[in-house]
Amino acid sequence: MEPNSGKIEMRTLSSCLSKLKEDGYIENFMVNEYGLRALDSEKYYTPAEIKITNFFRFEGESDPGDSSILYSIETNDGIKGTLSDAFGAYGDEHVMQFMTSVEEIMKKTLPKPGSTESANL
Repeated sequence: MEPNSGKIEMRTLSSCLSKLKEDGYIENFMVNEYGLRALDSEKYYTPAEIKITNFFRFEGESDPGDSSILYSIETNDGIKGTLSDAFGAYGDEHVMQFMTSVEEIMKKTLPKPGSTESANL
């Protein structure tokens, strides 16, 4: 990241989590056999009660087993938070099944290098 550039590098899981928290995604979610659980409020949600506002995939530089995915999620009652999981063969079965059932999935794309567009992540 260039000093004073006003742009945030979204190359690591921790940098994405930091940016999402700044944007109000403060709840931590997990998935189990009962659905998506908001850990702070202990509420459960079905796939129909949430939307995935964005997602980010990360790949390990030397080990494909280091791959992960981060979802930014909004619930029908206004809770915003994140869920992370391993990606691919090491991913949690409950998370994969739940996420494939979510109908509203959006992916915001980053502007191309050198573009004057700003990314609204």
